[in-house]
Amino acid sequence: MFMGANPLLGVLFHWTGGFASASFYVPYKGIRKWSWEIFWLVGGIFSWILAPWIFAAFRTNALLQVLGSTPAATLWWCWFWGALWGFGGLTFGLTMRYLGISLGMAVALGLTTIIGTMAPPIFHGELGGLVAGNSGRAILVGIAVTMAGIYLVARGGQSKERELAAGGSSDTVPEFNFRKGVLVAIFSGVMSSCFAFGLDAGGPIRQLTLQAGTGPLAQGLPVLCVVLAGGATTNLVWCAILIVRNRSAREFVGADAPRLRNYLLAAAGGTLWYFQFFFYTMGESQMGAYGFSSWTLHMASIIIFSTLWGFSLGEWRSASSRTRRLVWIGIGMLVLSTLIIGVGNYLAA
Repeated sequence: MFMGANPLLGVLFHWTGGFASASFYVPYKGIRKWSWEIFWLVGGIFSWILAPWIFAAFRTNALLQVLGSTPAATLWWCWFWGALWGFGGLTFGLTMRYLGISLGMAVALGLTTIIGTMAPPIFHGELGGLVAGNSGRAILVGIAVTMAGIYLVARGGQSKERELAAGGSSDTVPEFNFRKGVLVAIFSGVMSSCFAFGLDAGGPIRQLTLQAGTGPLAQGLPVLCVVLAGGATTNLVWCAILIVRNRSAREFVGADAPRLRNYLLAAAGGTLWYFQFFFYTMGESQMGAYGFSSWTLHMASIIIFSTLWGFSLGEWRSASSRTRRLVWIGIGMLVLSTLIIGVGNYLAA
């Protein structure tokens, strides 16, 4: 199954997916006169439904036959973990609301990284073998460096918030609530890690599509169709509730909004969001026996490029040089961690 793996190429794919994830919200910023639930729903139709099926149909063989012959239990668990992941995404915004970006990201993304990376090998009883070999120990070191990098980036964000507060800026966290925020962040982090469980549960689907003649790079695409269907269920229900509560359905056809522009921007953002997992599955296919480490690479890449976007958009302009230096050190550690994990997988391959 792992012949022909190229972990260093896999790292490149994960970086590309991380850039897509960090960039998807940029088109959404251009949407005007649409409520959150409207543009999230329109973009989500591309993210969770259209893009997964279109790319899987063109990049894999016998997609419908493969999914039709997949055991019902496999389909259920992929959908189930995807639905739970949807709750994590919906509550991530509340984490930022109550804790701020720095502390919220540290708790939520830190938990997501650790649980999503380590739970699959623990569940499969592979942790002992991981510790025994040099390649496995290198991967564990890379995971530890990732957590240290997340911590430093979060500390930089916390330092920025304190500097803004000291200067009387209104950009601090007006609804800061540590107890409530930590509880929400823990929930969001645990639920968000469920996406990794859904991908792990899709092993039989990958085997079936490979048997149907699909190339190794595209073997994860049919799995995404099922996992994202679970995420779509959660998000569609919540958006429908908000549309009814806020009476915002008229915005779909409202004459006072730039409808064509909004639909195109939402489609672009939604498709770009999907590309994070399109490249994730390609990267995972190249990581060899320790494919579970892909989740760490994915999360590290998202944080790297999200922070770089923040610098390019001037979000750190008001921060002190000390704070910016702390963030850059954190980014450097995250880049280093992806290289260490890539080398660890290379040794195993």
